[in-house]
Amino acid sequence: MQLIDVATASAEVGASSSRLAKIARIADLLTRAGVDGDARLVAVVVSWLSGDLPLRQIGVGWAALRSLPEPAEEPTLAVDAVDAAFTEIGAVAGKGSQSIRAALVADLFSAATDVEQTFLRRLLGGELRQGALAGVMADAVAKAAGMPAPTVRRAAMLGGDLPAVAAAALTGGEAALSEFTLRVGQPVGPMLAQTATGVGEALDRLGGDAVFEAKLDGARVQIHRSGDDVSIYTRSLDDVTARLPEVVEATLALPVTDLIADGEAIALRADGRPHRFQVTASRFGRGGGRGGKDRSVDVAAARAAQPLSVFFFDVLHLDGVDLLDEPTRDRLSALDAIVPSDQRVDRLSTSDTQAAQRFLDATLAAGHEGLMAKSPSAPYEAGRRGTGWLKVKPVHTLDLVVLAVEWGSGRRTGKLSNIHLGARDPATGEFVMLGKTFKGMTDAMLDWQTARFTELADGPTDGWVVKLSPEQVVEIAFDGVQTSSRYPGGMALRFARVLRYRDDKSPGEADTVDTVRAFYERE
Repeated sequence: MQLIDVATASAEVGASSSRLAKIARIADLLTRAGVDGDARLVAVVVSWLSGDLPLRQIGVGWAALRSLPEPAEEPTLAVDAVDAAFTEIGAVAGKGSQSIRAALVADLFSAATDVEQTFLRRLLGGELRQGALAGVMADAVAKAAGMPAPTVRRAAMLGGDLPAVAAAALTGGEAALSEFTLRVGQPVGPMLAQTATGVGEALDRLGGDAVFEAKLDGARVQIHRSGDDVSIYTRSLDDVTARLPEVVEATLALPVTDLIADGEAIALRADGRPHRFQVTASRFGRGGGRGGKDRSVDVAAARAAQPLSVFFFDVLHLDGVDLLDEPTRDRLSALDAIVPSDQRVDRLSTSDTQAAQRFLDATLAAGHEGLMAKSPSAPYEAGRRGTGWLKVKPVHTLDLVVLAVEWGSGRRTGKLSNIHLGARDPATGEFVMLGKTFKGMTDAMLDWQTARFTELADGPTDGWVVKLSPEQVVEIAFDGVQTSSRYPGGMALRFARVLRYRDDKSPGEADTVDTVRAFYERE
């Protein structure tokens, strides 16, 4: 199969607004990819169209893609050759690696046509936004393989690897998918939650009765135990076992032989309140990923400096019995039988809105994010944003001033996109930068701000960042404020996203850095 086939399909999928049309177009491509029974080819194509590389990272980002050779006139690149090139680029290391990698990238792009270059640039830059999300891809695999979509989705859910499932489906048929079962030691996609605006809405949507759990501001972990062997995975299914000895020890202390459980690892202060998320996240650094070495000295030092606690909140498998299809209430009963109460997430089962609100207030007062509301009868929908789980947490907003904007890439090429956010310093009248974001921007908003910020451009640019006259106020939603050495105020917003532009407010009416600092200190 040629790269031009994949690049063309990607462009057509991105141009279509119809889910069925996307599925049909991808299925057609996958059918052709599977004709020769080449499982690797199928897996690569599915990975690429999902916006991922089989190797995940090869050391090439947008900065390395700003200056590229002229495109080729005719398509000559085969998918397997490009995959091999990615592998070669990813293997480059050591002295002079940057220039060697750049030369390999240039060689690859010089052989690619304009359409192929666009596809490769977006793929390597993490900007392949074409609407081919996991659900669309799974349905396309099912259509190409002539199988029921639920069969493929469940295999992908249990295998935690849609490309591998696609390869099995298109080269081995439905029988091959039977190999994808829940297995201790093999991570599965975590169940995700939708959002509710409050506990009242959560109760209404869950039928009037819910299990409310404290939503901790830690790091979600999936814990596997087989005898004395423990493996711990992040929500992105990276193996971090070597980084979290406290979680391993807590798991080995449980009266079980085999286990798959969901939990939250979190750094707590002496008074039991959570540290900032950054403190917890620092324990998940390099050295414990897939294939990573156990840097025991670093881990021991990190543990001594800041130990972690683990709190369990769900169980998927227990001593030979799969539980993910069982209702929440039964899984929690199984969890309660093996995990001490001080190692379980705080929980309240109720149909009383006032009781749920008191629980939410107490959880927020304890320094946590909010609540999870779960249907007592819902199964564990691994790998999906199921309707049985809802997250309830307050939305914080600030009115900030746009200080600069960056030219976009990928689908935002030619648009002014990533905005730099500033809060007013009342002592000086200047603005203090707190971070950047392009989250929440619609296509219409991108068009508007490109025109607006072109008018506000103030002085020369470096070709990427456009400095602006500080006039435009924007309303930003965010989840918290964290310590940052990158910005002069020493703070940065967490998960900032654009809600709307405030043409009704002047820069003098924007929120001050004192307001942000007060929020930071409250956390």
